[in-house]
Amino acid sequence: MSKNALPTLEDVAKAAKVSTATVSRCINFPERVAQSTREKVLSAVDALGYSPNFGAVALATKRTNTIGAIIPTMANAIFARGLQTFQESLSEQGATLLVASSYYDPKIEEQQIRSMVARGADGLLLIGNSRSENVYKFLEQQNVPVVIAWSFDAESQYNMVGFDNQAASFELTQRAIELGHRKFAFLSAERLNNDRATERVKGAQKALSTANIDPDSMTILETPYSIAEAGEAFEQLMQAEPTVVMCGNDVQAVGALKKAREMGIEVPREVSITGFDDLEIASVVEPGITTVHVPHRKMGRKSADLLLSDEARGNPRQIELSTYLVERGSLAAPNS
Repeated sequence: MSKNALPTLEDVAKAAKVSTATVSRCINFPERVAQSTREKVLSAVDALGYSPNFGAVALATKRTNTIGAIIPTMANAIFARGLQTFQESLSEQGATLLVASSYYDPKIEEQQIRSMVARGADGLLLIGNSRSENVYKFLEQQNVPVVIAWSFDAESQYNMVGFDNQAASFELTQRAIELGHRKFAFLSAERLNNDRATERVKGAQKALSTANIDPDSMTILETPYSIAEAGEAFEQLMQAEPTVVMCGNDVQAVGALKKAREMGIEVPREVSITGFDDLEIASVVEPGITTVHVPHRKMGRKSADLLLSDEARGNPRQIELSTYLVERGSLAAPNS
């Protein structure tokens, strides 16, 4: 090996005094190699600074062991927990994760999907159902399996690992009604191209209708998932004098809580505030935010396992996960 040349499989085999087949087996299937041999090979790998040729491996196996994940935003922690567990599970099974953000723009998401497929992604994790059928048709033509997370549809023809956003929002709204609330406002994410936000608003409206409260009486404002913009929206919503402001995400709820403090409004005595997701921030603010716990970590792990399984390319599976209410100090009976 010349001074500046990258080490090859043959160089490792020569240094370890084994065959190239043994080196390859040791790297790809270490459990099939005797410990003494494995230690010799790995010692040679470390000494030479050898790294397998990605292109050659992909060409030989017709797989890149690379999984793509396209999430709507990296601006806050909405997807962080699930994505972290997703990556950990992929890594345990020898796969590498590529991540991109679509900024909630379906055109950008489609570009990223095509780009990841062109780069040889073996599968994709996508968030929610809001995309054109042309995208799914393209993935089917390319024979690239996909898992949709953060949403659930039992009738879907695609792999899904998620939860019922509408049912979770219904339960939270129902709890507020039980406490005596009748004047509702909803601080939502932008619902266009966002089925999760849409279903959460629908869940609240359904709960109001079930309780014989006019769902149209609930003022709805949409804002990006931003603490500052949520605060501005909260100030506008308070003009309608609601007794509870429901937020589509804990980040928005924190923004609302912060603005309430600035306005001199006591939470929950003068107005209650709820969130959604049960992010860590919901438990550290004062008062703590009543919210919906989303099983982010379980969703990430099960998504990875499904995407890497043979089932991902066969009959689609729909795995529904449970959510539950986490009651903290931000929700109480009106004027309590």
